[in-house]
Amino acid sequence: MPNGIVRLHRLGAALVMSGLLSALSAVPATAAEPSAAPSASTSVVSWGGNNDWSEGTVPAEAQSGVDAIAGGYFHGLALKDGRVLGWGTNFDGQLTMPAETQSGVDAIAAGNDHSLALKDGEVIAWGSNEYGQTTVPAEARSGVDAIAAGAWVSLALKDGKVIVFGQHSAEQSTVPAEAQSGVTALDGGVYTALAVKNGGVIAWGDNYFGQTTVPAEAQSGVDDVAAGIFHSLALKDGKVIAWGDNRYNQTTVPTEARSGVSAISAGEWYSLALKNGKVIAWGSGRTAPSSVQSGVTSIEAGPNSAYALKG
Repeated sequence: MPNGIVRLHRLGAALVMSGLLSALSAVPATAAEPSAAPSASTSVVSWGGNNDWSEGTVPAEAQSGVDAIAGGYFHGLALKDGRVLGWGTNFDGQLTMPAETQSGVDAIAAGNDHSLALKDGEVIAWGSNEYGQTTVPAEARSGVDAIAAGAWVSLALKDGKVIVFGQHSAEQSTVPAEAQSGVTALDGGVYTALAVKNGGVIAWGDNYFGQTTVPAEAQSGVDDVAAGIFHSLALKDGKVIAWGDNRYNQTTVPTEARSGVSAISAGEWYSLALKNGKVIAWGSGRTAPSSVQSGVTSIEAGPNSAYALKG
C-alpha cells in the first residue's frame, strides 16, 4: 500500500473499540491483493459477539451492496449506496441516523456508543456525547480525509493532521506534535490511538501493557495500523506486527499472518487479518468460521462481534 493512501476508517476500534473499537471502514489493499470493487452481492458476515445486544445480527438490508462496515460495542454500521445502516442497541442514540447520513456518505466509524460518518469532507457524529465525542469541532467540518473512532473519542485526519475530540483519557485525546502533520493512516482504540507517518507508527494514550511502546520493526515501512483495547497492530510489507497485551494470545501472530496480508483490524481481545480473501483470527474466542475462508474483501474487529464483507 503506498504511504500516500489513507484509510477511510475502520474503529475502532474502534473500538471502538472495540470495548473499543477501530474504527476506519474501507481499507485499501496492498499490491499483493488488489481490492475488489463492491458489488450488488457484497454482504456482511458476522461471528462471535454478544447477541444479547444484537450487534452481531446483521439485517437483511445489509446482505447486498454494502461498501464498508464498522463495529461498535453494542452496535454495527454498514455503508450502502452512500447511506448509513445500523443494527444492535440504541441506548445512546448511536443508531438514530441524522438525515445527512442517508446519502452521499464516504466512510463510517463506530465507537462504544457513538457513530461517525464522513460526507464531503465533513465529520458527522451522533450517539453518546458524555465525553464530547460527538461534538464535532469546526476544524473537522470540512476538508477531512479519514475518520476513526475510539471507545469514547473520535478521530479525524485533515491535511495530514490528526484531530481528536472527546476526552475519556487525557493521554489518548492529546495529539502528539509528530502527529500534527504528514500522517497517512490512523486508528483509535479503547485507551490509545495510532497513526502512520513516513512509514513509522506513532502511538499515544495508556501504555499499561506496552501498547504504545512501538517496536523497532514498526518504525519504518508500515502501511496501516489497528488499535485494540490493550494491544496494537501494524501492517508492513504484508506482515502483521503486534505488541502490547498478550493474555489471550492476541499479539501472538500466527505464521499465516506473517506474509501476504492485505488488511488488519484489532478487537477488544483478539486480532484479524485478511489474506487472499481469507480471514485469519487469533486471540480470544473469534475463530474465523468457514463462511469467511474465501471471497472476503474487507474486515472489521468490533469489540464483541467480528465482521467481514464478502461478495
